[in-house]
Amino acid sequence: MNTKKSYPYNYIGDFLKTKQYNRIKAIEYAQKWAYKRNAKYYNFDNIGGDCTSFISQCIYAASNIMNYKKHIGWYYNSINDRTPSWSGVEYLYNFLITNKGVGPRAIKVEIPEIEIGDVIQLKFLEDRFSHSLLVVDKKGNNLEDIYIATHTDDSYHRQISSYIYKDIRFIHIKEIGIWN
Repeated sequence: MNTKKSYPYNYIGDFLKTKQYNRIKAIEYAQKWAYKRNAKYYNFDNIGGDCTSFISQCIYAASNIMNYKKHIGWYYNSINDRTPSWSGVEYLYNFLITNKGVGPRAIKVEIPEIEIGDVIQLKFLEDRFSHSLLVVDKKGNNLEDIYIATHTDDSYHRQISSYIYKDIRFIHIKEIGIWN
C-alpha cells in the first residue's frame, strides 16, 4: 500500500520536495534594489563588492528559502552569520551547481537555455570569476539580447554585451528544494 501523499511538487525523499523558482519575483526585487541597498543586508561595496550578495538577495526573493548548512549551505542572517556562498562569486556558483538539498539548484548552460531570473558570472583579468549578474530581460539568443541587473557597478537593464571580460558562464536555476 502506498502511503505517500500526493503533492503539487516533485517528491525527492522522505523530507524534500521541489517547487518552481519564481523568476518574476527575482526580477521585481532586482528592479526595486538595483540602485539602492536593502538595509536587511550588509553592503559589501567597500570589501570586495556587493554584486553576489545582491544576486543572492534576488534569488532569495524568488525562492523564499535558505540552506542553513554551515560553510557549505547558502544563507544570510548577518555579516557575521552567513555562508561564503551568499557573497562570494565562486562559492555561489559551487553551491548552486552542487546543491541537492534545500534551496536553489542550478545547472551551467549555454545562451539559448538562459532565462530571466538566471545568473551570469564574468571573469575579467584575474584567473577566477569575480562578478555576478541577474538576467532581467532576454530578447534573443545573442549577447546583445541579454540584459542584466547588478550591484557594485549598479545597473538595471544593462546589455551584457557592454562588458569587456575574459570569460562568461550562464547559470540556469532549475528548481528550489524545500522541506516536506
